[in-house]
Amino acid sequence: MRTLENAVVVITGASRGLGYAIAEELGFSGAKVVVDYVKSKGPAEDLVAKLRAGGSPEAVAIQADVSDPAQAARLIEETINRFGRIDVLINNAGINIDRSLKNMSVEDWDTVIQVDLNSCFYTVKAALPYFMKQNSGKIINISSFVGQAGNFGQANYAAAKAGIIGFTRTAALELARYNVTVNAVCPGFIETEMYTSIPEKAKEAILKRIPLGRTGTPKEIARSVRYLIVDGDYITGQTLNINGGIYM
Repeated sequence: MRTLENAVVVITGASRGLGYAIAEELGFSGAKVVVDYVKSKGPAEDLVAKLRAGGSPEAVAIQADVSDPAQAARLIEETINRFGRIDVLINNAGINIDRSLKNMSVEDWDTVIQVDLNSCFYTVKAALPYFMKQNSGKIINISSFVGQAGNFGQANYAAAKAGIIGFTRTAALELARYNVTVNAVCPGFIETEMYTSIPEKAKEAILKRIPLGRTGTPKEIARSVRYLIVDGDYITGQTLNINGGIYM
């Protein structure tokens, strides 16, 4: 795909954080962006208005909790009904419930796995027939360096993000015959709400661990996603690490 102009892009969890930045990056480049959200209707609609004014006149917000397979399927169906196709699926939806294993409940575990990992399967499963019919498509799954390195108090999050990497590689193998590429992006510590909620002393300790000495920006992640879409036709099954060197 050499241009984003008129490409239909679905972004899960797009009303804030990395999803918001990705939507801006792609929408301002002319893509028809579907902004998925669960509860943040106001921010999602504000983002759509911003995109429509800035280069994506057909941008739309769709409410769907992609941790529910029926709602994930509805998100894809509504996209197809509106635009007739889907060119790019970006699985960005994610949450964290951080506790040590000693204090983590079964519900804490299940909730994060369902939102962060299972949702990727649900959306890909729903979109696959359309990708196959088109004989084209790009899937980008947002993982994390935590899925590669682990992190204290994040067993559920680490397991989900590691699962995304394995899912990505298998999907890439299976979907290559349909000219569909599947890749994962693994951000390090990025300036999002998730990071800014960390106590200052903990942030100081984190910065000491990052060789480049700073956190990343959402725009840096968004640009990597854009690269995989526009210039990544021969890239599949890969994990793109954007983490300042915290995991090598």
